[in-house]
Amino acid sequence: MKKRIFSGAQPTGELHIGNYLGALKNWVALQDEYESFYCIVNLHAITLPQDPKILRQKTLDLARIYLAAGVDPEKATIFIQSDVPEHAELTWVLSCQSRMGELERMTQFKDKAKVKFKGEQLTFGGEDVTFGAPSVGFGLLAYPVLMAADILLYQTDLVPIGQDQKQHLELTRDLAERFNRDFGDTFKVPEPFIPPVGAKIMSLQDPAKKMSKSDENLNGSIFLLDDADTITKKIKRAVTDSGTDINFDETRPAIKNLLTIYQLLSAKTADECVEHFAGSGYGDFKGQLAETVVEFLRPFQERIKEYDAPSLDAILKKGAEKARSIASETLQDVYEKTGIK
Repeated sequence: MKKRIFSGAQPTGELHIGNYLGALKNWVALQDEYESFYCIVNLHAITLPQDPKILRQKTLDLARIYLAAGVDPEKATIFIQSDVPEHAELTWVLSCQSRMGELERMTQFKDKAKVKFKGEQLTFGGEDVTFGAPSVGFGLLAYPVLMAADILLYQTDLVPIGQDQKQHLELTRDLAERFNRDFGDTFKVPEPFIPPVGAKIMSLQDPAKKMSKSDENLNGSIFLLDDADTITKKIKRAVTDSGTDINFDETRPAIKNLLTIYQLLSAKTADECVEHFAGSGYGDFKGQLAETVVEFLRPFQERIKEYDAPSLDAILKKGAEKARSIASETLQDVYEKTGIK
C-alpha cells in the first residue's frame, strides 16, 4: 500500500509564488507516489476575525488554485476541513492531552499574541494598571492542536511542511506518542517532508524575511493571480546585494533568493542557472526572471477559470466523503480507547 501524506492551506490572504514553490509544487510531485489528502483548512482561518462571505469565497477560490496547480482529484483527495466534523472532535480529545506550557511556547502563538501595552503601566480611572498576559482568543493557542488532529486523523506517514511549521509537527508527533503510550497504539507518528530547494522563498523587499501573505508591503510578494505588469514591476523593484555576480552566494541573500525562484520555475540546475547569467547585469537578470514568472503563471491563471461551481462542488463533495470514511474510523478508535464510546 502507498504511504499517506496530508497537507493544507488557509483560505486567507492571497497565495504567492513562495506558497507554490514551497508547498503546491511538492503536493503535485508527491501525489503519484503517495496516497494524498489536501485540505482547505478553513477552521484554522477563524482564529482571527474573518468576513463570512469573503471566507466562503476564498475557500472555493483556494480549491480552484489547488486544481490549477496540478493537484489531480483522481489521484488526490481534495476537501474542505469543515466538511469533515471529525477534525473538530479529535481536536478536543487532543486538547485534553496537551500541556499549556508546550502550547504557549509555540513561536507562532508568541508572535501573534504580542500586544502594544503588554508589561506597561498605564492609568485608568485614577488607578495604575499593569498589563499582563495579552488578550487573544483561545483558538490562537489551540491552533497547533487542530493541526495535529488534521494530520493524525488520516494516519499520515508524511507531512510536506515549510521550515516555519517544524515546531507544530513536533507537537503533533509528541501528542501521537503520548496518546499511544497512555491508551495503546492508535496513531501513526508522522515524519516531515521538507523540500531541499525552495522550502523558504524570501520577501523581494527584505531577504531576511519570508515571503508572506500578510506582508503589508505588497511589493515583497508575487501573488499567483498578479497580472504580467504587476509581476514585472515587483521584480524590477526587488532589492539586490552589493557586487555584480549572479550566483547562489549565502552572503548575498537577495540575489540568491531571486535566483532560487528562477531555478525552480525554469527547471534548470543550480550550475545551469549560474552559467546562464554569467556576465549578465542585474537589469537583464531581473528582466528574464520576470518573463519566466509571467510565462509560468499565465497558463496557471487560465486553468483556474476552468472549474465552474457545479464541477468544483462535485470534486469537494467526493473528497469530503473519502476523507470522512477514513477520519471516522480513526475517531471511533480514539473514542473506544478513551471510554467515550
